[in-house]
Amino acid sequence: MNKFLNNKIIYFVVLAAVLLLPFATDALLGRGWVRIVDFAMLYIMLALGLNIVVGYAGLLDLGYIAFFAVGAYCYALTGSPHLATAFPMLFPDGLHLSFWIVLPMAALLAGGFGVLLGAPTLRLRGDYLAIVTLGFGEIIRIFMNNLNAPVNLTNGPQGISRIDPIQVAGVSLNATQEVFGITLPSVHLYFYLFLSFTVLVVFVSHRLEKSRIGRAWMAIREDEIAASSMGINTRNLKLLAFAMGAMFGGVSGTLFAGFQGFVSPESFSLMESVMVLCMVVLGGMGNIYGVILGGLMLALLPEVLRHSVVPLQQAMFGKTVIDPESLRMLLFGTALIVVMLYRPAGLWPSRVRRRELDTDEVAP
Repeated sequence: MNKFLNNKIIYFVVLAAVLLLPFATDALLGRGWVRIVDFAMLYIMLALGLNIVVGYAGLLDLGYIAFFAVGAYCYALTGSPHLATAFPMLFPDGLHLSFWIVLPMAALLAGGFGVLLGAPTLRLRGDYLAIVTLGFGEIIRIFMNNLNAPVNLTNGPQGISRIDPIQVAGVSLNATQEVFGITLPSVHLYFYLFLSFTVLVVFVSHRLEKSRIGRAWMAIREDEIAASSMGINTRNLKLLAFAMGAMFGGVSGTLFAGFQGFVSPESFSLMESVMVLCMVVLGGMGNIYGVILGGLMLALLPEVLRHSVVPLQQAMFGKTVIDPESLRMLLFGTALIVVMLYRPAGLWPSRVRRRELDTDEVAP
């Protein structure tokens, strides 16, 4: 009884801390940091989607950011006046569909692209699978960068701007709102929206992990041949893993486009895919809470470095010795090496992964 009561108290304390986080961040660090936390929530959703592919099914995907791009451009095209320039006869003022209509469309479209990626890679494993998925991600980015001729569909490297803001119950989240006498700036409103979607993604991930499908994915991850011999349809389940992970990426991309109001191909580079994969690996593959930890750390660390490294070098040496971007990559590489040496299962590994590694260590 006492344990149950303690768990409830901890739960409510954590809930209150999360709900008050944007106000505390705004007061202590400034409103710009609330925006950074909003982006961290988007990265957590992306990492949880990739965790289905990499952590549950054991399929290495280096082109995951492509699904993020599909969702972002889906809302950018249907929620901005851009189509009026490409098809003035069909859309004289653009399409301007509601965000809540585009969101499931983008998720389904991204899921379809996930199946397209998964279908030709069913027999590939390891390095070969990584190379193919990397190529897929780059193909999507290059398409977005070059589909401005002969018909200007994506506006090429200039990107698409003037994207409609997200509206909830007819209320635009781009404007400051007052709720029960509390003034909520735009970044606060987006925080609570992203938090709601993150909780939903966590819930779906948890249910998938405990389901028969989740157990089948883990069986494929451990030994695909043994899983197939036990009657598991590895082909369909691999495609389902790619599709489910891609759908989460499409949802995150749609939210990103509505929040940012602008999308361009440079936001969907290979480095972004590597970053999301690092979140999963460093946090702990297959463990939802570990992935959340990894997402928070790698989303916030670059901003911490950006705001502290230059002033620290100026104070110590009187000049900037190492560029913050170069130092960030150096620290990421060092962190990966250290974690792989001392925490090979991640900072917060799943019980199954920890048990497997412990068994490997004591094996003769």
